[in-house]
Amino acid sequence: MTPTPGPAPLHFKIVVDAAAPHAQAEFWAAALHYEVEDNSALIEKLLGSGAVPVEATVESHGRRAWRDLAAVRHPDDPYQEESGTGLGRRLLFQRVPEAKTGKNRLHLDVHSADGGRAAEVTRLEALGAGVLRRVTEQGGEWVMMADPEGNEFCVH
Repeated sequence: MTPTPGPAPLHFKIVVDAAAPHAQAEFWAAALHYEVEDNSALIEKLLGSGAVPVEATVESHGRRAWRDLAAVRHPDDPYQEESGTGLGRRLLFQRVPEAKTGKNRLHLDVHSADGGRAAEVTRLEALGAGVLRRVTEQGGEWVMMADPEGNEFCVH
């Protein structure tokens, strides 16, 4: 049975487990030219009403942030002003106690401008990524890299 197609999703987020969600958000915001979400207005409101304990937050860039969550969003996408939450393309990093133990089941492909792969790889290395291997196959060429926590991604 084929499901009836509905409207396209309004927005999405990819959730990534992390040991250091704020550091991961900083890396990926710089890597993708995204913005780290500012949830401080919502957090201050929730703290003021007693809905969340101060221990659930940290200080980041001079403002309150969630201790165990940090998200980045595309700068051109809409967001909720009262919460700072993006309503478009997002990556959410959530703190987990266990370390990465195997190969990613899902990874991001970063596409550089024509002829710009080497410069993009160099830029990403300067941000803290590492080159795992350079791949040349019949279907194309790319560089497999790892972010600061070892999550694989490819640069085409």
